Amino acid sequence: MTHDITIITTFVLYIGLMMGIGVYYYRRTRNMSDYFLGNRKLGAWVTSLSAEASDMSGWMLMGVPGFAYLAGLNAGWIAVGIAIGTWANWHFVAARLRKYTELADNALTLPEFLQNRYGDHSGLLRVVPAIFILIFFILYSSSGFVSAGRLFETVFGIPYEYAIFLGAGSVVFYTLVGGFLAVSRTDFIQGVMMFFAILVVPICGAMASGGFEATVAAVESIDASLMDPFSKVDGTTIGFIEVVSLLAWGIGYFGQPHILVRFMAIRTSKEVAQATHIAMTWVILSLAAAVAVGIVGRVYLTTPLEGTASETVFLVMTNNLFPPIVAGLVLSAVLAAIMSTASSQLLVAASAFAQDFYRTIIHKDAEQSELVWISRASVLVIASIAILLGLNPNSFILDMVSYAWAGFGAAFGPAILMSLFWRRTTRDGIIAGIIVGGVTVLVWKQFALFGLYEIVPGFLFSIAAIIAVSLMGKAPAKEIQETFDAVGRSKI
Repeated sequence: MTHDITIITTFVLYIGLMMGIGVYYYRRTRNMSDYFLGNRKLGAWVTSLSAEASDMSGWMLMGVPGFAYLAGLNAGWIAVGIAIGTWANWHFVAARLRKYTELADNALTLPEFLQNRYGDHSGLLRVVPAIFILIFFILYSSSGFVSAGRLFETVFGIPYEYAIFLGAGSVVFYTLVGGFLAVSRTDFIQGVMMFFAILVVPICGAMASGGFEATVAAVESIDASLMDPFSKVDGTTIGFIEVVSLLAWGIGYFGQPHILVRFMAIRTSKEVAQATHIAMTWVILSLAAAVAVGIVGRVYLTTPLEGTASETVFLVMTNNLFPPIVAGLVLSAVLAAIMSTASSQLLVAASAFAQDFYRTIIHKDAEQSELVWISRASVLVIASIAILLGLNPNSFILDMVSYAWAGFGAAFGPAILMSLFWRRTTRDGIIAGIIVGGVTVLVWKQFALFGLYEIVPGFLFSIAAIIAVSLMGKAPAKEIQETFDAVGRSKI
């Protein structure tokens, strides 16, 4: 790729704009509610696009197209699972979580919600979830920094090792100073940019290849299996376990802290319905386009992309399709995707450390201003570890994301669902479920048993543990059950 000065200038201006927003909201961040939830003032449009932008990071613009480039429509199973999971999360979880977190003593983080939900005074419902949040978010953030490294390496023509530091530094800066308000506002801008970028590239690529029919015919001539969702590249038929594993990405949504925190921040639960419609339109079109990028790229690009280079198909097509000023804007959307998710993840991980470790174990009487500064310091530490893990340029972005996704989905998904919808759930049941789900993913990943995606056994074992341990213990106290019932009547 040529390192055009116009593309570089566009990049620099975009980064400057995002940092400027961070500085602006730095002046408006006065307490922990501002820093982590924007004081629950987000409207439907900002909430929906912020949630989806923080979800669909570089893995949607780089990981999924790369998978589709190699596997064709086989990659569509992930898109279907994600679309279903997104809808279920908005439809069943969003409104109830928004109400419950406020009724549960205005909880600012998921661990704090769980602690307040069960009246836990031991600190276990703050510390245990925080441990898994830190483990899996360091890995998840690292995948974002790998994406940033490849992007900056491509645009600026600098070595990957320097590129990852430059990309990560951009993310860390505006997360560090602005907090949730800055991240949410920039996520809105970035969500719009990502949406149009992912749509325009496959359309223009197909038109440049002779039109949609000609492109499909050309793909089939290269390898007919690329247009068959039930066929793999080697010509064999995709098995039941493989389909389940790809669709299972959807159940991961119930446990993703950086997405769930958006539900907690919406102005009122009445705006959830509108936000759901906006989010689903964004998700369905964007995921379909992401798969299309990879498939069209097989025809449009004359030089094959192998290994991890396949995940740059979007970047290479963009550079070849558009004049520099347009290419700069489209590539800025990739940066937008990376920045939106990585910043959200850093913020949630920082909140877990400050609220759930520092305040629970180290300094219980810490003032709000102190906690904000502890959070900012933890952003630097967590980002540093994530960068070190991402220094290997041969890492597949989608593989890193899938591991972290499974960890969150299995550790927190069942815990959130059972806490919201089963009044008989107990504190001990939730602790058991989080530990069993998280540990199952960590162990299953190492042995890759039956070829089954680790989120499936992790999710199922976690639910079983919650039910079994809850039924073995005493029913929750009367006041806890009364709060549970009040959520259904609340108009918040």
